[in-house]
Amino acid sequence: MLAIIGGSGLCQIEGLEIIRREIVRTPYGQPSEPIIFGMLGGKEVIFLARHGSNHSIAPHNINYRANIWALHEVGAKSIISIASVGSIPNNIKVGDFVVPHQILDYTHGRNNTFFDGKENPVKHIDFTHPYDMSLRELIIKTITQLNLRVSPLGVYAATQGPRLETAAEIDRYEKDGASVVGMTGMPEACLARELELSYVAICPVANHAAGRGESSKGISSAMLNQSSKQTIENTITILQQLVKAYGY
Repeated sequence: MLAIIGGSGLCQIEGLEIIRREIVRTPYGQPSEPIIFGMLGGKEVIFLARHGSNHSIAPHNINYRANIWALHEVGAKSIISIASVGSIPNNIKVGDFVVPHQILDYTHGRNNTFFDGKENPVKHIDFTHPYDMSLRELIIKTITQLNLRVSPLGVYAATQGPRLETAAEIDRYEKDGASVVGMTGMPEACLARELELSYVAICPVANHAAGRGESSKGISSAMLNQSSKQTIENTITILQQLVKAYGY
């Protein structure tokens, strides 16, 4: 079964029939929200609002372990993460979609493993390729067929938040090889790997990163909100097609 983690607005997808909402108890506390089960295009799909229904949970305060554990507990096999990002290079434009293939983790202090040697024995997972290859290919094919701009490769820099980055930090991330920057990509990806869930990210580009392009002098909340309105319709269309194409 396919699970989608994103904003609460994704539950407004046309054609989605919400079947039920379920509160899932986990050994790690409460998930961000009750899990929503629905039918879309004749297939069952699960939704979880990462930041809560009112976007009240900051990136560094999200209970990532509870979220991933809960999705695994209710039968999810694959997770698609919708995560807005800022773009670093000039060739990635606002409104584009990036399907990252690698991660740089700049977060700190987050509970980032189920296997910490306390409740579960230490386990060293292979994280060479953090995203599921076959699911990435399906997503890239779907976005391409919709004639939307997509970057099929990208390095996601996961930052702590909730503040946005400085221009100097963005310069550093670029030198490290990053192409987009966001705040929620880790530890979601590694926790999913620990539970053997397929995990991929679709990253709508909401803005240029600090010091770049239209953000050269700063990033306003109005700029972010405007960008989100422009891309959410395309994001929903992508998800509608993906659910239809998802065959396992």
